[in-house]
Amino acid sequence: MSPLKDWLEHDGALLRLRLNRPKANIVDAQMIAALDGALVAWRTQTTLRGVLLDAEGPHFSFGASVEEHLPASCAAMLASLHSLIIRMLEFPVPILVAVRGQCLGGGLEVALAGGPIFAAPDAQFGQPEMMLGVFAPAASVLLPYRVNQPAAEDLLFSGRSIAAAEAKAIGLVQTVFDDPQIAALTYFEQHLATKSAAALACAVAAARGAMIRDVRQRLGEVEKLYLERLMNTRDANEGLTAFLAKRKPQWEHR
Repeated sequence: MSPLKDWLEHDGALLRLRLNRPKANIVDAQMIAALDGALVAWRTQTTLRGVLLDAEGPHFSFGASVEEHLPASCAAMLASLHSLIIRMLEFPVPILVAVRGQCLGGGLEVALAGGPIFAAPDAQFGQPEMMLGVFAPAASVLLPYRVNQPAAEDLLFSGRSIAAAEAKAIGLVQTVFDDPQIAALTYFEQHLATKSAAALACAVAAARGAMIRDVRQRLGEVEKLYLERLMNTRDANEGLTAFLAKRKPQWEHR
């Protein structure tokens, strides 16, 4: 089964992308490659005015593959995920995101690279990486752009998950609605479908120019911190190993 469904709607004005490996919709190497490939393939669709990213099943995504965070593969995983995030930020039209259920870890990082986010009342958002003795590189860069710095640090340091209502209160989510896909489609039809695709592409580039330059630099910095410092700690390797073994980690704080 393909990890991603992609198709056009609204006479070529709306690109639909749907994560397609329920119920977890893990953001692993295959999912990242599928998303990146779809964005490359559809970027030349000159009539596009929007993208709607959602997911099959009850949950948006449980996050990235923990196995791919292990030392042998984490460098390749981070490089591909961060390349996808830049691709999303540079895409010439807004990427609307509709979320049901869990939206965690790498799944939330993908959602943060899109936005605005439309959430069902049962949606849960979080960066639980700290529970595994690691941190969330892309979210460390993107969250302060989506919410204020204290709210970003709360999610990044605590690893806790927040409900849709709290996510809306801090600005992470734009709309809470029983059917987030309908809410996102309504936004597209009311605010994007009637616009000039050429003008919209210029508006997106203008609004995000400084952000994209900063995100590129910061992603390189946090990637280096993750690979050269974090992954040389005993606790990062213990946390990942403990998760895969389904046991409680034993921290030695080194």
